[in-house]
Amino acid sequence: MASKAPPVGSRLRHVGWAAALGCALAGFLALTFHVNAIKSEVRLAERKIIALQREKLMLETEFQTRASQYQLSNWNRLEFGYAAPRADQYLESERQLAALGSPRGSNAPEPVKFARAETVADEGMFADWVSPLTGRSLSDEARQAAGEDAAQLAETSGATLAQRLARGAMASPGAEIGQ
Repeated sequence: MASKAPPVGSRLRHVGWAAALGCALAGFLALTFHVNAIKSEVRLAERKIIALQREKLMLETEFQTRASQYQLSNWNRLEFGYAAPRADQYLESERQLAALGSPRGSNAPEPVKFARAETVADEGMFADWVSPLTGRSLSDEARQAAGEDAAQLAETSGATLAQRLARGAMASPGAEIGQ
């Protein structure tokens, strides 16, 4: 049996189908790219619309705020007699501010100088810890420091501010060098 060659029309048909399929695929890809380009333009337009709506809302809010500021300014001026501060009303230093104050009255309470509250947790917190420098327990050192603070407070509580500052200047290392 001899093999038969395929007819020429059959080959031409296969090439035609391949060309038609290629054209259809090319058209499909072109159409897909075109649709995606239009979708991205729509998304950009939607984003611009949202941005413009936000800007419009912000401008409306600012307009309402400025309108209410104008109304408040009118109320302050007409109803309450308020006015904007003038340049001569500003203070240049803390001394000018202090000069505006009045001295403390004779029946005014003393200002709070020191306040400390010890809690139950403070006493037992470091009970089993030992200081690496002294070898004593930290709770003993904390009690000793609290005693020193109390003694120092008792020592300085009766003194005036000028006396305490003078005592601090004498006790400072720089005071010995100057003498």
